[in-house]
Amino acid sequence: MKKIKFKKVLATGTVLAAGIALTACSGAKQNGGSNKKSSASVALITDIAGVDDHSFNQSGWEGMVAYGKSQGLKRGTNGYQYFASSSASDFTPNINQAVAAGYKTIFGVGYSLKGAIASAAKKHTDKNFVIIDDVIKGQKNVASANFKSQDASYMAGVVAARTTKTNVVGFIGGVHGDIVDLFDAGFAKGVQDTAKKMGKKITILNQYVGSFTAADKEKSIAKAMFAKKADVIFHASGSAGQGLFSEAKSVNEGLAANSSKKVWVIGVDSDQSNLGKYKSKDGKKSNLCLTSVMTGVNVAVKDIATKAAKGKFPGGKQLVYGLKHNGVYLTRGYVADSVWKQAQTARSQILAGKISVPSHPSK
Repeated sequence: MKKIKFKKVLATGTVLAAGIALTACSGAKQNGGSNKKSSASVALITDIAGVDDHSFNQSGWEGMVAYGKSQGLKRGTNGYQYFASSSASDFTPNINQAVAAGYKTIFGVGYSLKGAIASAAKKHTDKNFVIIDDVIKGQKNVASANFKSQDASYMAGVVAARTTKTNVVGFIGGVHGDIVDLFDAGFAKGVQDTAKKMGKKITILNQYVGSFTAADKEKSIAKAMFAKKADVIFHASGSAGQGLFSEAKSVNEGLAANSSKKVWVIGVDSDQSNLGKYKSKDGKKSNLCLTSVMTGVNVAVKDIATKAAKGKFPGGKQLVYGLKHNGVYLTRGYVADSVWKQAQTARSQILAGKISVPSHPSK
């Protein structure tokens, strides 16, 4: 999660894993291949969480792999590639390497790359640049992609409120900012509206890590929330969220599979059910990822890359992806049928304008 479908398209885990295995460091090695359509070539610059963060970067790479497949491109020069950043100091060198390698359209994943993308776009006006999860104005060769994450987060709030047995739920954010505010505000509103409908009082615990990578700190925050009886926690904290999953496993592994004291995690950005797998005290395989609030970075990447390949790059424009075309949505996960039905009703009401979801938490 960062500071911050037309069709839902996800690369298979096998394809993604193969891609990650081939490039694991900043300054990706270019693979050989028979790519010929250099005008369709694309590169992705990750933020410091890396391409296998189970979140924003991974979703973006999945979209790029799907795009490459749809265009008949191979990974490498004149095709598609990613450049992993281990620190902010890698952003500009990675962008420069992508430019030098001839990639036509270059994506920066996350608001932290805004400055580097804006600067590179001014120097290389013959290239297309995209900033994901922020806006760069006044540059004709830059497109901005953002998401109405508050709407899917509202649905997650509905699910949490109707799933909790303790009437205590939690939200853990990464770093305060406009983008994380979308998740925070939407979730809180969904919980509050649903609690009111049910005639219940539901407490929302809310805390920020101050980082998108500090999993140990998030694990400590989660432990405190579980101690305060939270049994459903939603995170919008990037790879730091793995600390929440780890702590939830610690709780559930000491319980029987059908225990009423089971705790749940709501994932973010990509389907995080793979992080929720565990074995219960009685040795049964189970999963604690109730659902995930999906941010269609993969959708945005594939959509914009396809437009660029057709000579219709949306330079100078801001594209916003929402519920209508599954630019944001919830995974089915392990949500009870009756609860899922309520979440889908909320989705329809949001799309119809009957529910207005705030973009910033109330103070």
